[in-house]
Amino acid sequence: MQKAIKVAALLTAMAVTPALAEQNGTLRIGVMNDMSSVYSDFQGPGSVLAAQMAVEDFNKTSKRKIEVISADHQNKPDVGAGIARRWFDAEGVDMVIDLPNSAVALAVSDIGKEKNKVVIGSGAGTAALTGAKCSPTFVHWTYDTWAFGHGTAKGVIGQGAKTFFFITADYAFGHDLEKQATDEINASGGKVLGAVRLPLGTNDFSSALLQAQASKADVILLANAGGDTVNTIKQAADFKVPEKQKLVALIFDLQSVPAIGLGTAQGLQAINAWYWDENDGTRDFAKRYAARHPKKMYPNHMQAGVYSATLDYLKAVDKVGSPSDGKAVVDAMKATPSDDPVYGKVEIRADGRAIHPLYLLQVKTPAESKSEWDVFKIVGTIPADKAFRPLSEGGCPLVKSN
Repeated sequence: MQKAIKVAALLTAMAVTPALAEQNGTLRIGVMNDMSSVYSDFQGPGSVLAAQMAVEDFNKTSKRKIEVISADHQNKPDVGAGIARRWFDAEGVDMVIDLPNSAVALAVSDIGKEKNKVVIGSGAGTAALTGAKCSPTFVHWTYDTWAFGHGTAKGVIGQGAKTFFFITADYAFGHDLEKQATDEINASGGKVLGAVRLPLGTNDFSSALLQAQASKADVILLANAGGDTVNTIKQAADFKVPEKQKLVALIFDLQSVPAIGLGTAQGLQAINAWYWDENDGTRDFAKRYAARHPKKMYPNHMQAGVYSATLDYLKAVDKVGSPSDGKAVVDAMKATPSDDPVYGKVEIRADGRAIHPLYLLQVKTPAESKSEWDVFKIVGTIPADKAFRPLSEGGCPLVKSN
C-alpha cells in the first residue's frame, strides 16, 4: 500500500519550476489524455501507468531521476495547448505523450516544435501529424488514420462489399478517418452512399443508424472511437442492423469488447498495432500492468505504445546526454531502431512515423474465450513495410524529395 501511495504521489507531482528541475537533474514526462470522458478507459490512467512502468523498467539499468505527471485535456484543443505551455514553460516537462484527440495532438505538436520539446502520439490518430503537419520534435507511435482507414476498407472490399455509409465523429480525427477510408473505397471501385457526423460523446445514435439503414449500404463504417464506438454498436444491435448490413468499426480496441459483451461483439474484426496475447513478452507485460491498474484492465495497443515509446525516448535521452534539445533526442530515436519485449522492433522514419506490423484481430465467440480479456484472436498480419502510408505520399516537409 505504501508503494502504491508513493507512485500515486509521483504521478501527480506537478509544482516544479524549470530552474529546480535543472538543479536536481529530474527529467519530467507528461502524459496528457482524456481522464474522464469517452476515451478514459482506452487511455486515461492506464496510459499513465504504462509510462510509469517504462520508467521503472528503464531505471533498472539507469540512475537518471525521472518523474511522470499527468493531466486531462478534456478533449479540448485550447485546454491541451494551455497545459502543454504551462508544462514546458513553468513545470520543467521535457516530453509529452499519448494525446488521444487529434485536434489536441495537432495543437500540442505545434507547441512542442516551437519550444523544441519532444511530443509523442500514441492515442493520437490523424495522419496529418506525419504529413503536412509533421514536426522535427514529434513521433507518431501506435497507429494513424491512414493505416486504419485504408487497411480496414481494403479488407472489407476484399470480402465483396461495394457500397458504404459512414457514422463519423465530428472533429479532426473522425473527418480524417472517413477521408482515408473513402480514398481507399473510391480507388477500389466502391461507392460511398452517405455519412452522418455527430459530436464527440453523443449518447443517442438512433437517427444516424436509421439513416444508415435507409441507405441500404452493404457496410456501415464507424469513423469514431472509444465510448462512441461502443454505444453505436450496442444501439445498432437494438436496431438489428447486423442482420441486414455489415457493421465495421474503423477503430476498435480491447476495452470495447467487455463493454459491448462477447455475445454482441463476436465475429467483429479490427486492426490493432498490438495485442497482449501475442507472445511471452506481451503476456508478461499485460499481467504486470493489470495487477496495478485501478480497474484491473489489460492494456490495449495505445497503452502498450505509451510504454514502448517512453522506453525508447529514455534510451535516446541517455544517448544524447540530456533531454533539453528535443530535436536531437528525436533524431537519436530515428537513428537507432528500438526493440523491446513488449512492442518488438520499431523503426522511426524521417517524417516521425514509427513503423511496425499491424494485426487483423477477430472477436472470439463466448465459447472460445477463456477469461475476461481473452477476447481477440489474431487472424492476419500487415507487414511493417505495408502497414503505413508511403513516405513519399505524406507531404511532410522533413522528407527530402529525390
